[in-house]
Amino acid sequence: MTTLAESAKVFSPVERISYADNSVVSQQLTKNPSGNITLFSFDKGQQLSEHAAPFDATVHVVDGEASIVIGGQAHTVKAGEMIIMPANIPHAVYATTKFKMLLIMIKG
Repeated sequence: MTTLAESAKVFSPVERISYADNSVVSQQLTKNPSGNITLFSFDKGQQLSEHAAPFDATVHVVDGEASIVIGGQAHTVKAGEMIIMPANIPHAVYATTKFKMLLIMIKG
């Protein structure tokens, strides 16, 4: 198992990653054969293009708001809310405001 963040330390995901103008920033917190957790920040208007993954992925928005399109249906997800993107279904992420999210992927 690879833990890239310090283990057994309390931290705020909102404060751990900064916004960058016209960019998407990512910071992998942990990774192992079963999956990974990655923290992202998006400037307003930035996106992750449509793609699919072979396993479920959970998005937890920790700051701001995003439009997450899953199988062609748009979902507004705000700070404090989560959504599961099912395996093998195309999805995309669009920053309607500056926003930060934890992406949790568990392989199975």
